[in-house]
Amino acid sequence: MCSNFQPIKIHHANWLKEYFDCELPDTPWREEAYPTYPAPFIYLKDGKPKCELAQFGLVPHWATDKKKFGLRTYNARSETVHEKPSYRTAWRERRFGIVPVNRFYEPNWETGKALRWGIHRADNEPTCIASIWERFVDTDTGEVIFSFSMLTINADGHVVMKHFHKPEDEKRSVVVLKNNQYLPWLSADAKQAREMLQLASDGFLKSEAAPR
Repeated sequence: MCSNFQPIKIHHANWLKEYFDCELPDTPWREEAYPTYPAPFIYLKDGKPKCELAQFGLVPHWATDKKKFGLRTYNARSETVHEKPSYRTAWRERRFGIVPVNRFYEPNWETGKALRWGIHRADNEPTCIASIWERFVDTDTGEVIFSFSMLTINADGHVVMKHFHKPEDEKRSVVVLKNNQYLPWLSADAKQAREMLQLASDGFLKSEAAPR
């Protein structure tokens, strides 16, 4: 699972151009993102990648409390994403996107108390997390609500991700895409997307303590 991450920064503009041929958002974003915060998000618009700010925590159009709904929908379990009311429409309609981050954070309980650790690619390139998204106009306010949820999978045996969360809890990991999966993920059908929902290979990620 992931409830806190560091989005990519302005200096990643060239990286974004190289892999997605698009530009960073003009509006600034926060150094760290938590549920309901906006962050750069990549999706297909008219068949081409586009990067805009989107809210961390998916908000379906039928949500009653749209401002707080994302506090509980920032991660979507890949095993049930196709059937859960909050996520199933985005999955069925193939709204697949990518959250590019510098690092994401998880609690390590191995000392008996929660310590924040940061996880990132071993080569220090931005880490691209597979996600789903919703976008609609709120009929009450006229506001465009653009939001996303990161997809997660079981990570009980993963060399890095098995170290996080409480000992009695299932270990989960966000889905980290490889470079050659970026564009295929954005245009995938459900079957192709399922095939990409895998743990990062050994050596792809590294982690270290990251106290606030």
